[in-house]
Amino acid sequence: MNPVLPGFHPDPSIVLVDGTYYLVTSTFEYLPGLPVHRSTDLVSWELVGHVAVRPEQLGLDDVPTPGGTWAPTIRHRDGTFHVVVTVMLGGRGCVVFSATDPAGPWSDGVQVPAVEGIDPDLAWDDDGTALITFGGFPHPIRQVPVDLATGEALGPVRVVWEGTGAFAPEGPHLYRRGEHWYLLVAEGGTDRGHRVSIARGPSPSGPWEANPDNPVITAVGTEHRVQNLGHADLVDTPDGGTALVLLGVRPLGFANAFSPLGRETFLAPVTWVDGWPQATLPEPTGTPDEDVAGGDDWIAVRRTPSSVLTGDGLVLTGEGTTLADPRPVFVGRRQRHLGCAVDVVVDASAGRGGLAARHDEQHWFGLEAATSGDRTVVTGRAVLSGLESTWTAAFPAGPVQLTIEQQLPPSGFVPAAIGGGVVRLLAAWADADPVLLAEFDGRYWSYEVAKSFTGRVWGLFAVDGTVSFTDLRYRGSDVVS
Repeated sequence: MNPVLPGFHPDPSIVLVDGTYYLVTSTFEYLPGLPVHRSTDLVSWELVGHVAVRPEQLGLDDVPTPGGTWAPTIRHRDGTFHVVVTVMLGGRGCVVFSATDPAGPWSDGVQVPAVEGIDPDLAWDDDGTALITFGGFPHPIRQVPVDLATGEALGPVRVVWEGTGAFAPEGPHLYRRGEHWYLLVAEGGTDRGHRVSIARGPSPSGPWEANPDNPVITAVGTEHRVQNLGHADLVDTPDGGTALVLLGVRPLGFANAFSPLGRETFLAPVTWVDGWPQATLPEPTGTPDEDVAGGDDWIAVRRTPSSVLTGDGLVLTGEGTTLADPRPVFVGRRQRHLGCAVDVVVDASAGRGGLAARHDEQHWFGLEAATSGDRTVVTGRAVLSGLESTWTAAFPAGPVQLTIEQQLPPSGFVPAAIGGGVVRLLAAWADADPVLLAEFDGRYWSYEVAKSFTGRVWGLFAVDGTVSFTDLRYRGSDVVS
């Protein structure tokens, strides 16, 4: 399956330990943070835990969008797993977490003040000294030796490579393979110009010789169905070969322009020519259709899901905030399919809340139920960069079923195919036919427009009072009509 981790899972890093692969990805403002997935074949993946399950591990309370946990690296040495990450824009900065079991528990983390940059990598030189290599943004790639126990720098920060000349060399990973050290980086920005480049040298600090056939991989200027390919990590495969895990987006429509799910994790095969890796563009197979009741793997915004869910079952208690707030009462799941429908029955007799799809505080849409006298009023909302459209419908008092449909655009050269698919907001009472409150183009709620570095997360929210949710169901498909 490609993507191997569907839905918003950017900046993948991977390590192979005793025949098992462990992979972590960025989570930005969401908790729990830094999911750890496990596989033995690079095909089937299982979520085994998270590095950050306690808010104090990251310090996200006052981190603005698009801050938070950027671009972790996972490595293993002498029986201990390490994850190094930067918590950007007011968080804890560069932090190294450790655990003997990748499923957790993980340590509270050691801060590394010398790393004033993004996307830290962790490697060890020949004498066992830990090296953190990171992006200076926009230039250059830097490196510092550190004491992992204390976070103290063991020497000065040094510039190691300027990259190939493309914009923003970042996401470095340092490897020893045979007689060479290799430095793999992302370049070109994390949009359509994204690419992966590599250099090699005699030591962890260079000097570096750039691959004459750089980039290692890119989709720039192609009509490939996976775009923005970059931010890669090399790994040995079970058959003795090599592959890259890397991020990419699956844009919709014949213009290849809008990606509702954000950046996902893909796997690309690698061949070696004259000591240099060259990757093949990953072919998207899509995500198997899914029809599931209920929800798990909840994530929440700058807080843990357990601090939001109250009582038994799916019950939320509002705090007077909406999804425009940095800390909404919201629990969600990553949307895994390009097209999906989500249904839930909402009892808003003692509160106000509903069902929504979120990119960030300024880009979301959904349905909100509230009791007004002897009626339940449902309000549809679509919020885009300070602009808001609303639609309302009234029903008899009692629970209502709320539905968000996200339809794929049609194939072919027709006007509807140029957008990002159609979003439909519906509500129904009892056994009556659903009422369509709104229908609009989903292109404006995509990675390319929102630019929040995350992707579409659907979920449940409460504004005021206590809101109960039952009969939750998700249906997803990547099949274009």
